Amino acid sequence: MITRAQWRAFIDHPVVEWTIFAIGVLLLLVAPLVGAIPGPGGVVVAGIGLAMVLKTSMWARRHYVRFKRWKPHWGRWTDWALRRRSHFRRERMRKYREQKLADSEGGAAPAAIGQAPVQPAGAAPIETPPESAGDPERRAD
Repeated sequence: MITRAQWRAFIDHPVVEWTIFAIGVLLLLVAPLVGAIPGPGGVVVAGIGLAMVLKTSMWARRHYVRFKRWKPHWGRWTDWALRRRSHFRRERMRKYREQKLADSEGGAAPAAIGQAPVQPAGAAPIETPPESAGDPERRAD
């Protein structure tokens, strides 16, 4: 059986990286054609292609981060669609902070989903949820 280290060494090989990148670009180009067929196929194909390109290209990652800073709400949706671990970690932290804020204010929650909670004046800073050292999601995404 192949170990995780062997798999990462295989994926990090330049030929494999370029192949994954090329397949990802090809899937992104094919996505509009598949999108013409009834059903959600185009979105799925585009998501898989984007994930493959983001996995192998630093240039694409920089532009993706720039996009997320420009349109944070859309960035949350793309992270959710790509099933990124960092998205789920950030959502867990956001919900934890909202709960702590609601507890400190007596049950009032933020006005809308996606809005940052407003901390009352003079309140202690809202901490992040505790994470264990064995948490697999602590790895940088």
